[in-house]
Amino acid sequence: MKEPIASHSTTDLAADHTTSMPAFVEKAHLLVNDLPMVSAWYQRIVGLAPIETSASGETLGVNGTPLLTLTTNRNAARAPANAPGLFHVAYLVPDRQELGRWLAHAANNSVRLQGASDHLVSEAIYLADPEGNGIEIYRDRPRSEWNYHADGTVQMNTLPLDLQALYAEAPQTGWSGLADGSTIGHIHLQVSDIPQADGFFRDALGLDLMARYPGASFFATGKYHHHVAANIWNSRGADKRRDGMTGLVDYTLRFREAERLAAAIARLEELEMPIRRDGAFHRLSDPWGIGLTLAF
Repeated sequence: MKEPIASHSTTDLAADHTTSMPAFVEKAHLLVNDLPMVSAWYQRIVGLAPIETSASGETLGVNGTPLLTLTTNRNAARAPANAPGLFHVAYLVPDRQELGRWLAHAANNSVRLQGASDHLVSEAIYLADPEGNGIEIYRDRPRSEWNYHADGTVQMNTLPLDLQALYAEAPQTGWSGLADGSTIGHIHLQVSDIPQADGFFRDALGLDLMARYPGASFFATGKYHHHVAANIWNSRGADKRRDGMTGLVDYTLRFREAERLAAAIARLEELEMPIRRDGAFHRLSDPWGIGLTLAF
């Protein structure tokens, strides 16, 4: 399936927006068993719109910006809960008003939520798609409200989010999909070892370690709270992900600086990680068998 060209110029994004940082997660690719059903669900419930359809799959996004590619294999083995792979894809909406608007839409459609949290830097709602792939819908608080520790890490927490108050504040106007400017804000992965994750995302890819929870590390550029998170909560010590499993096939990390990308590739080559050049893309599998595309 040809990769649609990404565009992040549909709105004037702030200089401290997640996709304005030196490197950011641009899109994700899931393998599903029932493509028509899952695609329709992402359009109806999450609010993504179709961008490209081919014999091999579909790409969905917001206002022409690709965010999620779905491909199918009805014979693919369902990934077990403890397999390395996706914990959730996090879709960032522009503000609290849009988060409330999505919540009202979810309530009106009897969507089953898995949780909701105030992380100090953000407010987040959690759910899963019909095949069990995790999803976060969230909004960032202004950076002026974030607090950083002396070592440069950001203060985060997991506190209850008052969904009733968020719903009460939501505009009563109709909902017609994710608002323009909505993006993938970050991706959260299941891995088998946290020191190995630190070595890969921080030491090889060059992302900053922004926070630690028990069993999880959070990485980013530009002092964002996290572009990539990795946890072992379900997957401690698990074997590498097998080819052909449902779930996360790969995701794209886009660099805004060619020098930064080149340095990351050089460090990966020093680790003797196989990298395949595909036009403007550099493709590899991470230490847990999750596909990663590096782009400039």
